[in-house]
Amino acid sequence: AHTLQHVFGCDLLDDGSTRGYRRYAHDGRDFIAFDADSMMFTAADAAGELSRRRWESRAASEECKVYLESECAEWLRRYVSYGRAVLERKEPPTVRVSGKEAHGILTLRCRAY
Repeated sequence: AHTLQHVFGCDLLDDGSTRGYRRYAHDGRDFIAFDADSMMFTAADAAGELSRRRWESRAASEECKVYLESECAEWLRRYVSYGRAVLERKEPPTVRVSGKEAHGILTLRCRAY
């Protein structure tokens, strides 16, 4: 069995702009990544190079860039606005500290909620 991981998304930066990313890994190893600024895929190995050539020849770069810069950014801003009150809430966390001694060794556990 093999595993293909696909991670994509965008970050909302402090100045209000966004930065998108799209990466693939195969069996836990980097495979190929998309750079929205250069509109190019970067292969991590020979197998990724085959996919890079195929995707760049099919205008997949343009599709990726449009998605990451418009649709992804739009949804991110929408979800941030939905949770703005929670994200900007300023209240101290609830903290619990417990300890357990065994064989002369004290182990402390701190949990913050």
